[in-house]
Amino acid sequence: MNFKIGIFTIAAAMALTACGGGGEAKQETGTTTHDEAPGDQSREYLGSGSVMKQGDLTMSMYKESPKFEGATIKTTAPKNGEKLEPGKVKFAYDIENFELGAQTEDAGENGLANSGEGQHIHAILNNEPYMAHYEPGFEVDLKAGHYVLLSFLSRSYHESLKSAGAYELIQFNVGNSSEEIDLNAPHIFYSRPKGTYKGADTGKLLLDFYLVNCTLSKEGYKVKATINGHDFMITEWAAYVVEGLPKGKVDLRLELLDANNATVDSPFNPTTRSVTLE
Repeated sequence: MNFKIGIFTIAAAMALTACGGGGEAKQETGTTTHDEAPGDQSREYLGSGSVMKQGDLTMSMYKESPKFEGATIKTTAPKNGEKLEPGKVKFAYDIENFELGAQTEDAGENGLANSGEGQHIHAILNNEPYMAHYEPGFEVDLKAGHYVLLSFLSRSYHESLKSAGAYELIQFNVGNSSEEIDLNAPHIFYSRPKGTYKGADTGKLLLDFYLVNCTLSKEGYKVKATINGHDFMITEWAAYVVEGLPKGKVDLRLELLDANNATVDSPFNPTTRSVTLE
């Protein structure tokens, strides 16, 4: 796929095809949103229950998260398909049934790195590291190029909401670019872990990613997570807690596979990242 990712500088900080069956996505003026929440899938799909082990590493499904029934996010700026001038670009959202800035109920009790600023939006441009925003509006300095924006609601410890309406995926162009991708195709976006972890935060790392137009299953689409050379096959969309990591650099790779274990054709697949444990 010939996909040119625009290079951007952050001003503040830094399809309808179902994958393996299950939920569908609906299109609203070219925007994809969940038509229904991902179905609960059998824990047996993990092969060894909700806990997987490779060497000294343990990866456990995190399933005690507080739910936010009816929480939704809608991108009001930029508009899907919009053509913008280079420079400061305004981002804005309408959010319902979710309080930005509040601490999630189990924050501080689960051993996961937590934001003192509370619940927030993860805004991801072209699958680059996410921008965390605690207000429903901000600006980003963008250069010319094609941009795909995934926005989703996040608990204060950076676990994404995966319920209906909790994300939105759009695309837009800046400058002379006129490219586009199929937003209705299967896509995976990397979220956590990110950055540098210190002290008690190094004990448990949250592995989280976002799937669009995908339902995972043992017989269908899967996510292969490689952590410091150890492979874990994920067949249920959830957040996972990784334990047993040594201090220093941690290398991660996420890859969306189809039913034949072939890499899904997406401009964001696979993704490799590194984090540091101090």
